[in-house]
Amino acid sequence: MTRTVRRFSGGVYDLGLHVVWCPKYRRPVLGGRVASRLEELIRAKADEHGWEIIALEVMPDHVHLFVEHDPKSSASYVANQFKGFTSRVLRAEFPHLKSKLPTLWSSSYFAASVGAVSTDTVQRHIQTQWERPWKKEQGERA
Repeated sequence: MTRTVRRFSGGVYDLGLHVVWCPKYRRPVLGGRVASRLEELIRAKADEHGWEIIALEVMPDHVHLFVEHDPKSSASYVANQFKGFTSRVLRAEFPHLKSKLPTLWSSSYFAASVGAVSTDTVQRHIQTQWERPWKKEQGERA
């Protein structure tokens, strides 16, 4: 995939961000209709800000997102826009998420700019999430 350089009044930019976040206690609550709705909400929030989603995978216990954003938005702003908006809407639409978890998302997240790794590498990592083994070896501690 060829990344595009975008222009704004103060210069040009090409900012890619790989963001990963998890439900509280890493509970596997992101399946079925919840996962589908979560994808819709993430795409809507990206459109609202003019950000471009390059890759997105919703796993049962975490979300991988590769998004190109504007230079005025920090990594923490981008992550918190997605987390805050999706938490509020999903908990309103799916009451079981309120009863299982005190908050939908863990307060932490992983964010990395994609400059040090090629775009293709990040996309391949996100798109192969379903090929990874789910179960940890017995006796292994997190």
